[in-house]
Formats: sequence, C-alpha cells, structure tokens
Amino acid sequence: MHDLKSKTVRAGIINVGAKGFAFVIRIASIMILGRLLDPTDYGLFTMVLAFTGILAMFSGFGLFLAAVQRSTLSDDESTSLFWMNIAFSSLLTLITIAAAPFLSSFYHEPRLIAVTQAVGASFIITGAGIQHSVLLHRRMLFGVKAAIESLALLIATVVSIGMAMTGYGYWALVSVTITVPLVTTVSLWIATGWIPGMPMITPHSGSMLRFGLGATMTGFLSYIAGNADKLIVGRVLGTEALGLYGRAFNLINFPGDNLNGTVGEVAFAALSRAKDDPERLRRYFLKFYLLVVTLSLPLTIVCALFADDLVRVVLGPKWTAAAEIFKFLAPTILVFAIMNPLGWLLSSLGLIRRSVYIGALTAPLVILAVFVGLPYGPTGVAAAYSAVMVIKLIPICAWAVRGTGVRLHDIMAALSHPLAASAAATAVIFATHGFFDSVHPPALRLVLELSLFGVVYVPGMFLFEGQRALYLDLFRTAKAAPPPKVGAVAKDRSPSPSIL
Repeated sequence: MHDLKSKTVRAGIINVGAKGFAFVIRIASIMILGRLLDPTDYGLFTMVLAFTGILAMFSGFGLFLAAVQRSTLSDDESTSLFWMNIAFSSLLTLITIAAAPFLSSFYHEPRLIAVTQAVGASFIITGAGIQHSVLLHRRMLFGVKAAIESLALLIATVVSIGMAMTGYGYWALVSVTITVPLVTTVSLWIATGWIPGMPMITPHSGSMLRFGLGATMTGFLSYIAGNADKLIVGRVLGTEALGLYGRAFNLINFPGDNLNGTVGEVAFAALSRAKDDPERLRRYFLKFYLLVVTLSLPLTIVCALFADDLVRVVLGPKWTAAAEIFKFLAPTILVFAIMNPLGWLLSSLGLIRRSVYIGALTAPLVILAVFVGLPYGPTGVAAAYSAVMVIKLIPICAWAVRGTGVRLHDIMAALSHPLAASAAATAVIFATHGFFDSVHPPALRLVLELSLFGVVYVPGMFLFEGQRALYLDLFRTAKAAPPPKVGAVAKDRSPSPSIL
C-alpha cells in the first residue's frame, strides 16, 4: 500500500500508451475491413456475437474479478480458480456448438452454424489464460499485459485483413475471435511462468464463487441491456439493417470502450487495494472519474457534430446510411462514461448485489425502448435506445453511490468543468460551420474540425484549478515513480501464503 499511488499512475501511463497503440490498429482495421467487406458480412457476424456475447458473460463465472478483488490469494487458491475457469469455459464451448443449429433456425440463416461453432472454440482458449491474467493484474504489471494484448491484436488484424483481401468474406471477422485469445493465452503462460497444480478445492472457493456469481449476473444483465437492440434488429429488420446499425453502434462505442477499459482495469485493481481506507478510496475514485469524463464528454460532442464526416472517413462511402444512426447514438458515450466507473466502485467494495439490481432494472427498460423504436427502422431504435439511457442516468447514479462515501454532488461536480469547456468549443464550431462546409475532401475537413474543437476545449479545461491540479499531480507522480519489477511474476510459483 505504501507505493500504491505511484504504482497506479505508472500502470495507467503504460496502459494509455498500449491502448493508444491498440486504438490505432483497430481504427486501421475498421477502415480497411469496412472497404473490403459488405454490410451483410458484418450483419452475419453480429448475429453470432449477439448470442455468444451473452455466453461470454459467464466465461470464468466472474472469478477473474473475485481473484483481483481479494486482499490475499494463495497459490492453491490460484490453482483452484484455474481449473474452475477451465470447467466453465469448456461448458460454454459445448453449449455454443450445440446451440448453433437453433441460432441458424432463429435467423433463417444456414451459414450461422459453422460460424457459431468456430466462435465457440474461443471460450476454452480464453479460459486457459484467465488466472494468468489475474496474476499480472494483482501486481499491477500492466506493461507485460499491454505488450501481450498489443501483440495479439496486431497478429489478429494482419490475419483478418489478409483473409478479407483473399475473398474469405465474413470469415475474416470470425478469425479475430480465435486469433486474439490464442495468442493472448500462449503469451500469458510464457510471461508469468506460472504452472497450475492438480485440481483442488480450497476453503475460500465458495466465497469467491458467490462473488463471481454476482459479478456474472451484473455482466449478463449489462450485456442484455447493451445488445438486445442488435438481436431484435437482426431478427426483425434483417442482415443489412443490422450491419448498418451494428457498425454505427460499434463505432460510437469504440473510443469510449477503449477509454473505460484503459482506465478501468487499473482503477479496479487500485480501488480493490484501497477499499479498507475509505478516504483514500474516495480520493482515488474521483480522480479516475474526473479523468474519464474529461475525455469522454468531448467525444460525445464530436460524434454528434461530425457524424457524417466521421462515418464517411472511417467506414467509407458505402456506409453513409449509418451516419444518422451514429448521430442518435452519440449521447450513449457520455452515459457509459458516467455509469461504468460506478461499476468499478461497487465491485471493489464488494457491493455486487446492488450492481445486479441496477442491471435488472436497466435491461427491461432498454428492451422496451427497442420495441418502441423498431417501427421506425434502425434510426428509430437508436433514438429510443439513447433516450432511455439518458432518462435513467441520474436515478441510477444516485442509487449506485449511496453509502459508498462518494456523493451524487461529486459526480455532478466532475461533469461541470468538461461541460463548460465543451459548450465553448461547440459554440466556436457552430460559428465557423459555414467555412468548413466548403472544405474538401471530407478527411481534411474532419481534421480541421477536430483540431479547432481541441484547440478550444483543451485550454478551456486548464482554466479550472481542479483540472490543472489533477494532471500536474499525475505528472509529478509518474516522474518520481521507480521502474516496475517485471520479474515479480515468475518468483511466486511456490505455494506461498499470499500471492500479493
């Protein structure tokens, strides 16, 4: 605990750099594959992901979070968790293979059988590396983890683009679901040097399973809330409509998901270590929260203002019909940026039951909204989905923070400065709108628009004392932080009392 702050900042910086590299690769992949593949290819693949994504919520049965959240974790407990992960993952692979014909019948699409069975193999591959990833998280060795993820993504992207260029169509998308977990798992085993023992059950296995059950139910309900729209659109409106809606949805969530993932995995590890010190927990959480909303709010505004140019430049001219959907989904960037960090807080404090209740309330509201918007096509679904997510935001936030030491006022205060700076940048964009309309090509226009927005927003943020203090503190801590001890993973192979 004595150097938790420096470890957290160092891990965050490493993670940002690695995720930045991954972001560039993913954007390049989206741009290239969007021009090589058709909406029907994406629609077919999205149909499978809508189903396997639900099963993925049960992958590992939440044991990853349970293991990271614990104050201590012995080698025997790690071994027990490894074999439980293998058992759960094997079961999910068998369920996916068995369900493939039913999924094909549901969508009236025979090609889904082979695709679903191929994607199902990813569960057992991923399960074999979950506990090794836990070891890296508990030591906050995110540099090792980041290198592994970057390598896996790079290899998978090269394979996917190569398959698309040689005419494999939707199989180019399927290949990513196999290549990424395969390279990741093999690399994790090599990097940690940890080899599990024979299957066993430990005294704390039951408590970790209970925690994992709550985390799994939370993830499952969140997934239903976030993917019911795609399942229903695909079933009712067909593959092309789903392809357009799915691409718009993925593109709108892509930067926010990367940002929340980058900060979230470091934040959860740090908050779990600080959970027994309420004041430190509150202070750390609000710094993480302020960082996320400061970066997410301008993303929301940018996606709403420049939807047409973003879709045309990133996805290509064949996807112009997705621009209106993209625009209506823009508010969800901010909604998820506000809500996701509350999940880190509740999980680190062990308040899993409250997370389950929040998910149980959200999922039916989202499904109802999808059916309300369905008669108006994918654009109507996008508008209804965004509307219900915004309406439920304040009540859910108030419920989530109750009794945690974080107040709703803290959440609103964190939003106030980014809102003011974004409003100023938006006003400037509207004032110069006529000039940008005459600029061609769209890529140049988009670069100029984004640059002007950033030139106004970034200095505007630093006018506020709290923002200056946050980033100056991060800089000073990072500068003073000692180098990480990467070799620590391999040294814990013996059954010591505590892995941390």
